Amino acid sequence: MADNGFEERMRELVAELNAHSHRYYTEDNPTISDKEYDVLYDELSALETESGTILPNSPTRRVGDDILKGFEPHRHLSRLWSLDKAQDIEDLTLWVARANRLIADYNAKNPEQPLPPPEYVVELKFDGLSLNLTYSDGVLAQSATRGNGEVGEGILAQARTIRTVPLTIDYAGGTIEVQGEGFMRLSVLEEYNKTAAEPLKNARNGAAGALRNQDPKITAGRRLDAFFYNVGYAEGISFANHREMMAFLRDNKFPVNPYLAYFSSADDLVAELESIVERRNRLDYLIDGAVIKLTDMRTREILGYTDKFPRWAVAFKFEAEETTTVLESVSWELGRTGKVTPLARVEAVELAGVTVQNCTLNNIGDIERKNLSHALGTRVFIRRSNDVIPEILGKADDEEGGTIEVPVVCPGCGSPLEMKGAHLFCNNRLGCKPQIIGRITHFASRDCMDIETFSGKTAEQLYEELNVREPAGLYSLEFDDLVKLQRFGEKKAANLLAALEKSKSRGLASFLNALGIPNTGKATTKMLADHFGDLDRLMAADAEELVGLPDVGSIVAESINTFFRDPLVIDGIARMRALGVKAEGTPPAAASADASHPLFGKTVVLTGTLTVMTRDEAARKLEALGAKVSGSVSKKTDLVIAGESAGSKLTKARDLGVEVLEDEAELLRLLGGTE
Repeated sequence: MADNGFEERMRELVAELNAHSHRYYTEDNPTISDKEYDVLYDELSALETESGTILPNSPTRRVGDDILKGFEPHRHLSRLWSLDKAQDIEDLTLWVARANRLIADYNAKNPEQPLPPPEYVVELKFDGLSLNLTYSDGVLAQSATRGNGEVGEGILAQARTIRTVPLTIDYAGGTIEVQGEGFMRLSVLEEYNKTAAEPLKNARNGAAGALRNQDPKITAGRRLDAFFYNVGYAEGISFANHREMMAFLRDNKFPVNPYLAYFSSADDLVAELESIVERRNRLDYLIDGAVIKLTDMRTREILGYTDKFPRWAVAFKFEAEETTTVLESVSWELGRTGKVTPLARVEAVELAGVTVQNCTLNNIGDIERKNLSHALGTRVFIRRSNDVIPEILGKADDEEGGTIEVPVVCPGCGSPLEMKGAHLFCNNRLGCKPQIIGRITHFASRDCMDIETFSGKTAEQLYEELNVREPAGLYSLEFDDLVKLQRFGEKKAANLLAALEKSKSRGLASFLNALGIPNTGKATTKMLADHFGDLDRLMAADAEELVGLPDVGSIVAESINTFFRDPLVIDGIARMRALGVKAEGTPPAAASADASHPLFGKTVVLTGTLTVMTRDEAARKLEALGAKVSGSVSKKTDLVIAGESAGSKLTKARDLGVEVLEDEAELLRLLGGTE
């Protein structure tokens, strides 16, 4: 029995963990992140191991949670097991060693029927809600949550709202149970929250709440998706290995994630996990790790299970990218376009290996949708994706805090602000110093005119001391003026003038990006340069002509058209050209391409990770063949080339009936082989 100190702390942890589980699963209202929950859970597990005691209501006794009242209980035909966790590579190595030892011990005792050498399959670990589908004679008869692993909640009506769940399947040889994960795509969550009366905190919470909602209309409104990865119970059919089982699922039209990787080497397995971490943030759905399984079914049967886990599988957990912290303050930042956006300061917290103190908030509407208007001093959920500034997802509790004050005047110049669409803007374009310095700095940056050694400090100094108020003013600078500036010697002045002279030969795509046309970026300006090949042709184009181009909708077309009708823009461009800025386009690749090639003139979208070449290499080859490479899928798209881990673009292509190429050998053939 545990000593009193152990037992008291264990009781505290059990009570706290059970309360958090109830708020997450039953109330659909979590107040801590998964990372924080895991820390408490691991502490409890360690105390139980050390003391040799497990309290009767400890969450470690569970595989899942209790039945939600209001749903009919459903007993699974085959138990849904939880997975043991590997927190790091060392844990994974120990699991591999244990599995190999068990196989070796069995083979030593059964030399006449040995198990095959271990082979591993790696799957993504989706972050949603488990689904267990039951099919009788080919018809979907029930869907249930995991529950406690033996009995779950019947949610057939809710599962039917998921478009990717087949209502009937070809296999009609008996009853089968198929396991998978229901989830909400990140792109769907973003669209949902734009109009939702009560925005969702995150995609995982959105999926769990939808599938546990007793009104299927609400479930349908969240447009859930699903991936399936296991046949837990089957009458009339068996599988020799994991490959056969996956083929069965695909043949019966179950959505199977395109990522599956098989390995015979533990070293290759570790390298693959590191690769998945790098690709994680390019996915359109949440994953919190990877699942590693032995592929041979007879090996699985022989290795069997502990009380809670299969010995032939393990979950490799990624470092959490979501946590909670305190929202301390909100400041309002002015950008080069005059847009004023909120920036949140939070209590410093470790997240995904970095210390986070600043978080993004998109606009006033974002603050209101996330119920943050009175949240200063309260706890909030934050999430970090890729290496970008983390985002605040919403409040973590119902406590009311201080009010976020919305500015009425520009923080840079004091001019009145105007609401345009979802954003606040300062219209003092010619007299607002931060805007002017921002525009000049952007113009000189690497992806634009690439004026070497130029910086924001240089732009500010030129603004203050030489009255440079627009990019065109840079090309009027003279040596005698520069050399008199503080911290400017003859060498620095000469270097800046040489860099300015060199920049005059930058191509049309760089020049267009440097201009900072609203609602465009590097990809769009390159497309415009490639399409028109001439600055005057682009400036003369009307909105109707522009809207027919790849990636250009009505809003972007109107932005481009309005920009080139602005007298200040026209005058600035004329001055730069008079001072020697060429902004010359290059002849479209299609001009020298073979018009008989099947890709000539086609609009192509690349998505996912290619293994035979990089996407940039593929894009260059496609353009050389006369294809137009676009960044988004629409009805105008002719072909989508999908590599590994393709996400929302692949889904949209299938929804629109756009042709999809997933065979990289065929891609190589179309592109004429590798270089």
